[in-house]
Amino acid sequence: MESQEILEIIEKQRKFHRSGQMRTFSERRKALKRLYKNIKLKEKDIYAALKKDLNKSEVESYMSEIGLSLSEIRFMLRHGRKYSRKKRVRTPIAHFPARSYKIPCPYGCVLVISPWNYPFMLSIEPIVDAVAAGNSVILKPSEISPSVSQVLKDLIEMTFERGHVDVVLGGKEECSFLLDQDFDYIFFTGSTRVGKIVMQKAAENFTPVTLELGGKCPCVVDRSADLKLSARRIVFGKFLNAGQTCVAPDYVYCDKMVKDKLIEEIKAEIVRQYGKEPLKNRDYPRLVNKKQFDVMKGFVKDNLICGGRFDESSLKIEPTLLESDFDSESMQDEIFGPILPIVTFDNIDEAIEKINSYPKPLALYVFSKSKRVQKRFLSECDFGGGCVNDTIIHIAGSRLGFGGLKQSGMGAYHGKTGFDTFTHYKSIVKRGTLDLPMRYQPYSKLKYKIIKMFLK
Repeated sequence: MESQEILEIIEKQRKFHRSGQMRTFSERRKALKRLYKNIKLKEKDIYAALKKDLNKSEVESYMSEIGLSLSEIRFMLRHGRKYSRKKRVRTPIAHFPARSYKIPCPYGCVLVISPWNYPFMLSIEPIVDAVAAGNSVILKPSEISPSVSQVLKDLIEMTFERGHVDVVLGGKEECSFLLDQDFDYIFFTGSTRVGKIVMQKAAENFTPVTLELGGKCPCVVDRSADLKLSARRIVFGKFLNAGQTCVAPDYVYCDKMVKDKLIEEIKAEIVRQYGKEPLKNRDYPRLVNKKQFDVMKGFVKDNLICGGRFDESSLKIEPTLLESDFDSESMQDEIFGPILPIVTFDNIDEAIEKINSYPKPLALYVFSKSKRVQKRFLSECDFGGGCVNDTIIHIAGSRLGFGGLKQSGMGAYHGKTGFDTFTHYKSIVKRGTLDLPMRYQPYSKLKYKIIKMFLK
């Protein structure tokens, strides 16, 4: 897309926002209802695009993309009006007589940059939250998932008025040009490397940002865990979307006493879920492109436990387990593919210390029957969010905010948290005519005593 065309879109967005058309939630509600209806109408097109870009099955596409998007819209339709009202708060007695309240206001023109791994859901959900809060939105979807990007453009154009929500297609040049513009808010989902660039660009215009990044998410299994159930849920969370999930368990960190048994259970569970030949499973997703495929293939040279076979023509690598330690190549960066290293610890103290010595992960998972062990990991480790005795499902509900911290991101969204992300709350005190004179000059000892009484 040409630079001038992008500038025209941004100007239309600013005019639309200034027009005040979305000032009331009634108008936002109409737009969200149209979006819900049109997603249902284009469901088959979305399935086809996800199949083409990532080989996702219809079940996985609905479960992890379309269904979650529809759920977020329903949540905002139910609760958005309440969130949009001004809220009374208690007024300090020193301000008597007065009323205090907060007015929720949209930021204005929002830029949403979405990734390729969940290209539909990670585009629609932030749009839903931003629209519910009254913003106009420009979406820049990933060029690496072009089929879904085109479906998103078609969907947005049939749903929203121009200037309300628009889509800019293109690659790095278009993204860089957008980041050079002065937006009111930027919402980015992607890698830590690009997240740094986004934050630097935003700082030039003092633009607030939400960064949804990633990291090496540990999956801790202690000796008290139900190993069969743990294996089933680990395999689900890790190999969903062929491991191309920012909150997937990046490595299993298990008590050395249960390592062998856990590995056997994981191997059995891989066969149970994907069959003896996962590469022939038509519902098993592929790597998004040759570059990602080659990176994953490079990890297979580590100490192989099982898996490791690949099909270059289909860009598939079967679920693979590696016996690793923290010096292994597979443990140096986030994997983002169907490769699962197994690392062991001797005791809980060692495990907590090791996890905390690394950058803060987006997610942490603890499999244990011990409440004491669960509590220690949840309270002593720093991470964005997670689960006890399960993986990844904490991101699936609108009642829980989702986000990282430090290297794994900043800010959060989903549900009320998402509405708040795209909202500035104006703090207002409304005074009457009655006045308290002690704040005015000239000051005296009596005024000093009265002020101390009110403000102690």
